[in-house]
Amino acid sequence: MKNRRIGAVEVSAIGLGGMPMSIEGRPEDEDRSIRTIHAALDAGVTLIDTADAYHQYADEVGHNESLIARALGSYGGDTSDVLVATKGGMFRPGDGTWLTDGRPEHIRAACEASLKRLGVDSIGLYQHHRPDPSVPYADSIGAVRDLLDEGKIQMAGISNANPDQIRQAQEILGGRLVSVQNQFSPAFRSSEPELLLCDELGIAFLPWSPLGGIAQASELGSRFQPFADVAAARGVSPQQICLAWHLAQSPVVIPIPGASRPESILDSVAATALTLDDDELATLTFG
Repeated sequence: MKNRRIGAVEVSAIGLGGMPMSIEGRPEDEDRSIRTIHAALDAGVTLIDTADAYHQYADEVGHNESLIARALGSYGGDTSDVLVATKGGMFRPGDGTWLTDGRPEHIRAACEASLKRLGVDSIGLYQHHRPDPSVPYADSIGAVRDLLDEGKIQMAGISNANPDQIRQAQEILGGRLVSVQNQFSPAFRSSEPELLLCDELGIAFLPWSPLGGIAQASELGSRFQPFADVAAARGVSPQQICLAWHLAQSPVVIPIPGASRPESILDSVAATALTLDDDELATLTFG
C-alpha cells in the first residue's frame, strides 16, 4: 500500500468511505459491512471516513461510527495506525433529507457523542461537515478550534467548503487545518479550485464520491468512455483507472471511495499500483 499524509499522520493513499454501510440501501446483513472493513484493513487501508449523520433513521444517529468501532474492536490485527475521520454539523431527521446545524453548541455535543461511540479519548480527525447558512462560518470553525485546543480532537478538517472558507478556516485554526473533503469525480469537477488551493497550501484533499456516488459508481465506464477505454487497455476496472486518475492530480489527494462489499474496496485499493502516463491522463482529463 502506498501512503500519503494528513497533517503529520501517514495514511494509506486510498481510504474507505463508510457511508454506504449505514444510509438508505445499506446491507441488511451487518456482518457484510464488518467483513468489508476487515478486508480494507487486511489490504493496508489505514484511513476510514465516517460521520455522525451516516445513518438512515432518526433514532440511530452515529450508526456508522458505532459500526466502525465494532469492526475495529473485532479485528484480529493491530489497528493502532488506523485513522478514523468523522464529521459533525449535519443531522438527518429520518425522512431521507440532510440538514445542517453549525451552531457551536451542536458541534461540541456532536463531538462528545462521537467520542463515546468510537470509544476513544480523542478523535484522530474531526471535520466540520457542511457550512450552515444560518450560522456564521467563523462560529462553527471556532467550535472546532476549541475542540482541538482542548485535545478532544487531534486534527481538524472541513468539508464542502469553497476557497474563501478554506482560507478562513486555516486562519481561525491558526494554520492547523489539515484536510478538506469535497465532492470530486469525473462527473463533478467543480471542486478543482479547492483541490488546487489544497495543493498550494499542503492540505490533504479528500474527494468524496470519487467514483460518482453510490448509485452510479458501477456505471462509471459506460458514462465516461475514456475511463472504459484506458481500463480495457490496462486490463483493470474503470473504477481503478478513476482512482488512479484522482491520485495523479496531486500528492495531497486521498480518495475515500465508499464500499459495503469486500470486493469493492479491494478493487479500489488496487488503484494504488497503477501509474498513468501523460497520454492516458490527457485522455481522461480532456477526452
